[in-house]
Amino acid sequence: MFVKRTLITIAAAIAAATLVHAQSYPARVVKIVSPFAAGGPGDLLPRAIAAGLSPRLGQPVIVENRPGATTIIAMQAVAKAPPDGYTLVFTSVSSFISVSAYTNHLPYDPVGDFAPVALCFTTPLYLAVRPSLPASSVAELIALAKSRPGRLSFASGGNGTTAHLAGELFKSLSGVDIQHVPYKSAGPAMMDVMAGHVDLMFGSAGLSEARAGKVRVLAVTSARRSSAAPELPTVQEAGLPGYESTLWFGILAPARTPAAIVARLSGDIGKVLAHAELRERFNTVDVTPSTPEEFADLIRREIPKWRKVLEAVKIQPE
Repeated sequence: MFVKRTLITIAAAIAAATLVHAQSYPARVVKIVSPFAAGGPGDLLPRAIAAGLSPRLGQPVIVENRPGATTIIAMQAVAKAPPDGYTLVFTSVSSFISVSAYTNHLPYDPVGDFAPVALCFTTPLYLAVRPSLPASSVAELIALAKSRPGRLSFASGGNGTTAHLAGELFKSLSGVDIQHVPYKSAGPAMMDVMAGHVDLMFGSAGLSEARAGKVRVLAVTSARRSSAAPELPTVQEAGLPGYESTLWFGILAPARTPAAIVARLSGDIGKVLAHAELRERFNTVDVTPSTPEEFADLIRREIPKWRKVLEAVKIQPE
């Protein structure tokens, strides 16, 4: 009986301390770590969230770029950070699908070491081709690739990235042979598509480039048409049944971060994302706030889905 009362007392003390900590949060700077290089969506999006979040939290919110190793460097840093709500990570589906088949070799558990806070943005990838490529539809691209086996090329921001897997899934479902050309990031990859050095690319960029006449976008990779470009068909509509690849971005905290802090952050992030100015600024992506539970469910569904693709095409991460 004494042991039981002692355990109850200890549990109550821990709960009380956690509540006090959550009520006083935040008392200092909050940091959002981005696994992406400066200048791209993985940098601009979290900076917009940080700018809106700071006045709501009453403390500075900064973004720290820590790119490299297919996002592993940044993810590991946050996984090992104190679970107090002061260190977060702005992650994407790439942080899970590119490493999901290799969890035995990771310095962290991509699911168990994180607490989902909020899904923030989703966007299809755009199937963009160089302007001089003689293909104006997905069907024509497939026919062209079949007539030139191994001669067409597609760019991506690196092995195992979302763009790479989108291309491999396209190859698998259409039965074409297109050579993969990995770059260190998506920016240089798109530059070479625009310059005509590479034939095509599946990427989050492409829409503004297409409207400027620098590339031609044939379709979006999502299951439904994008609100940012409703005139573009999906790859499925264009004749490739079963094809779907969506890029998403969200905020994670270290595992064991108090639930009250996670809820506070999630609610405030949702309010930031509701601002019309932010939605207008990032009108090429869909703003999709969520609860922590909804975000956790998405992650649980995405990992086995993409593990199958990784294993089928035997992709080795860089």
